[in-house]
Amino acid sequence: MEIKRVGSQPCTKGPSEWFTGSVWVDPLFQAPDPALVQGASVTFEPGARTAWHTHPLGQILIVTAGCGWAQREGGPIEEIRPGDVVWISPGEKHWHGAAPTTAMTHIAIQEKKGGKVADWMEQVTDEQYRK
Repeated sequence: MEIKRVGSQPCTKGPSEWFTGSVWVDPLFQAPDPALVQGASVTFEPGARTAWHTHPLGQILIVTAGCGWAQREGGPIEEIRPGDVVWISPGEKHWHGAAPTTAMTHIAIQEKKGGKVADWMEQVTDEQYRK
C-alpha cells in the first residue's frame, strides 16, 4: 500500500501545446506497472480549455468545482457541473474546459496504452469555443 500525501506532488502549469488559457494540473496518482491507470485534478481558469484530443483507452472526468464545457467532435457543447461524471470513449475526439466566466476543476482518470494516455491535436479556436 502507498499513500500519496496531499501537497507531496508539485502542481504544474498545463503546457500551451495542450491548453488554451491558464490551467493547473495536480497529479493525484499513477499506478505502478503493470497497472495502467493514472489520475489528476485539473483546474481551468475562466475561458481556459484543452486542445482537441483523444484517449486510446478512454477517459473519465469527475467535475468537482465550478462550471465547465465539454464537446465531442460533431456534437453540441455540453455544460458540466460539480457531481457530473463524463465518460469519453476510446478514440473519441473531444475537448473540455471552463465556461467563459467561471473556473472549473475536474478529476481526470485515464489509462496508458503504449506509454501514452492522450493524442493531442489542434487547439480549439475561439470561434469553436463560443458556439
